[in-house]
Amino acid sequence: MKNRKNLVNLNQSNTKNPSGMFITFEGIDYSGKSTQANLLVERLQKQGREVVFLREPGGTAISEKIREILLDKQHLELNQIAELFLFSAARTQLVSEVIQPVLKSGKIVICDRFYDSTTAYQGYGRGIDLKDVDAINRIASCGTTPDITFFIDIEIEEIYRRQKAAGISADRMESSGKDFFERVRKGYLQLADKESERFYVVDGKLSVDKIHKEIWDIVQKKII
Repeated sequence: MKNRKNLVNLNQSNTKNPSGMFITFEGIDYSGKSTQANLLVERLQKQGREVVFLREPGGTAISEKIREILLDKQHLELNQIAELFLFSAARTQLVSEVIQPVLKSGKIVICDRFYDSTTAYQGYGRGIDLKDVDAINRIASCGTTPDITFFIDIEIEEIYRRQKAAGISADRMESSGKDFFERVRKGYLQLADKESERFYVVDGKLSVDKIHKEIWDIVQKKII
């Protein structure tokens, strides 16, 4: 487990979550992030905590429709700026319709991806100017910042191995190529280097149980 430095120039006007807690999971597909998010949800619920589990893009009727467009391999011609705005539109709907009301009610929100995915994929991966991406992230997130972010880190070769073993065909985003995903991974690590107060990097090659234990130990120390 590695803890990273604080990012001071992203979302400086972001709101804290004084009532509830907002936890996000980041990583390239097949890194195990969704498995770990589910395990944390189950662990918290067993403790009697009220938890709402969401995914990005998605989580609302509108956001799920946008998700279909973004992942559909029939839309390979989708412009990278249009891609950025579609992800952001889905996020705005999710934040305003679900995340903010749930946090205000004092519950815990766990989200499979949030705006760090946009920075890593559209910023570092696609090469869109990071200042522009940060500005759009601030607007799309409505000033909402995760309290804790777990990045499940794994090498790209292992990602492809797991995908092949699963026998699942790649969606539009997963078909972006190895060089793209190398840039995405480096982007995540740079983000984590800049924001240690909320970012935790976990070795995705560890067993599912060991990863969950590391995550749980951190959450226990920070949970309200």
